[in-house]
Amino acid sequence: MPLHLDADAFEELVTDELDRLPDEMIDGLDNVVFVVEDRPEDGSLDLLGLYDGVALTERDAYGFGEMPDRLILYREPLLSICADEDELREEVHVTLVHEIAHYYGIDDDRLHELGWA
Repeated sequence: MPLHLDADAFEELVTDELDRLPDEMIDGLDNVVFVVEDRPEDGSLDLLGLYDGVALTERDAYGFGEMPDRLILYREPLLSICADEDELREEVHVTLVHEIAHYYGIDDDRLHELGWA
């Protein structure tokens, strides 16, 4: 049976996991917002997170007035694969690292090689 956590408790857990990430990983983020949504637009449970933006390695004229990049975590898909809160924390942590890596220009193939895919 999937884990249940309401939206507020889930967001608090995500914030806790963000606080646990190394400063070196977080300090380089510029103009990025972290968002929690229930599900991806297609309604599926297949996607745990999404980086919606332009990777640092692909930016040229990026500056003042740009809309922020979004790093989205999907609550229901993450809950659906976790049996308990410890497992959820681990999945949220991995998903955050994975999506932040996309911000830095690291693709899925490299993340897989590093064990973060």
